[in-house]
Amino acid sequence: MLTQGERLAEGGFWVLVGTFEGRIDAWRFEDVCFGSAVPETPDASGAWVGPAPGSWVSSLDRSAYMAGVEAIRADVREGDVYQVNLCRVLSAPLLASQGGPDAVALSQVLATGNPARYASRIAIPASDAMPGCWIVSASPELYLAVEGDVIRSSPIKGTAAPGVPMLAKDVAENVMITDLVRNDLAHVAEPGTIAVPELLGEHVHPGLVHLQSTVQATLAPSHEWTAVMWRDLLAGTFPPGSVSGAPKSSALRIIAREETAPRGPYCGAIGWIDADARRAELAVGIRTFWWEPDQGGVLRFGTGAGITWGSDPAGEWAETELKARRLIGLASTDTMTS
Repeated sequence: MLTQGERLAEGGFWVLVGTFEGRIDAWRFEDVCFGSAVPETPDASGAWVGPAPGSWVSSLDRSAYMAGVEAIRADVREGDVYQVNLCRVLSAPLLASQGGPDAVALSQVLATGNPARYASRIAIPASDAMPGCWIVSASPELYLAVEGDVIRSSPIKGTAAPGVPMLAKDVAENVMITDLVRNDLAHVAEPGTIAVPELLGEHVHPGLVHLQSTVQATLAPSHEWTAVMWRDLLAGTFPPGSVSGAPKSSALRIIAREETAPRGPYCGAIGWIDADARRAELAVGIRTFWWEPDQGGVLRFGTGAGITWGSDPAGEWAETELKARRLIGLASTDTMTS
């Protein structure tokens, strides 16, 4: 899957973006700053100017999404799948130069209004020699972290508004996906080292609460920072289980049947790999905006929910609205009052 595997293993600091559909792009950086060394101030950019609030359209409207939920419930009833993450992509026109809108400005808006553990921004102009990329993410979810010979993944499954209890369905989903991640990490783990140090932890985020579990393992000696490790690790775990479903192969087939727009970096992998230090941190690309220059410029944002036999179609639609509402509000600009 990852043709850059040998280069990633040999050294350097890389920024990596993987789309849900399986394309992996990686850029190697010569100069890297961390923490307080990053040269940025609150006025490092102008004010963010985003799409008008009413200009967003969804790849699946409410009736189509609810019909998809019912179709997936039928798949579960037939025994084809246990859980499927059904997503929709919101898009709005946002004219900008080929390099894209002001990513610094949007990332500062999100950092203030929706801080996230795995927040990131990537603004790389395209050239004849390499693809470009424009992403601003407020992801709260860890896809993969590597520290030497230890690897971790912290899938999120189960969402509720603050003060609202989780449903039994949320708990079942989380346990199912945690077991899937345990199986995925087994592709590169030393036998007997896979553990679950956190199960069904409730984590509070701006505007909602998630259930999170953590799976940890020790890399097998044959996979400690080799090209084989990255090949097998990404092939065995990608796309992340929390945004696909279980069994993963069946879930991906159903996703291709039900969804009408590619997810791109949404639900993919976004992060960095420091091969010299043998460390890496890749987030699941949720709560993520990405801009593309087609039709003069389009800003996109994805939202979804996990569907099981216990799903209520209207409730699942409401969950996608809950996940999107705050961030879409932050990224939109009311031109009448701005």
